[in-house]
Amino acid sequence: MNPQSRRLAGLLLVIFPTVIAGGVSLLTLLIADPAYPANPLRQDLWRAGHAHAGVILVLALLALRYVDQARLSEGMRRFVRSAIPSAAILLPAAFFLSILDPRATQPNGWIYLAYLGAVVLAAGLVTLGVGMLRQKRER
Repeated sequence: MNPQSRRLAGLLLVIFPTVIAGGVSLLTLLIADPAYPANPLRQDLWRAGHAHAGVILVLALLALRYVDQARLSEGMRRFVRSAIPSAAILLPAAFFLSILDPRATQPNGWIYLAYLGAVVLAAGLVTLGVGMLRQKRER
């Protein structure tokens, strides 16, 4: 693993406990905040935000194991290294920020940030996949 990927992996591992803290926060809301369970949409979107953050961070760590082996330019490697972790911020942010008001019955405009996150994630994954497919076969 090259130094850039190793540093980013270390940073992601240090950041990962924020996802754990988010899970504890959701549990606390379920137990102690009567307004939270009363709004199923808010519950669903906050749960989705938390789950997407964790899964995409794990995916970003996994992608770092492959990005240095892919046949990509250094610029494309930088793109992959930044795109997948960025999606781990953009998608959850869309879910969390779109339903901050406990009385909201529909998401606000922040939900459209999820589309940007999905496009960034897909672009990073496709770029990495193409780079892996272009890699010369080792004999």
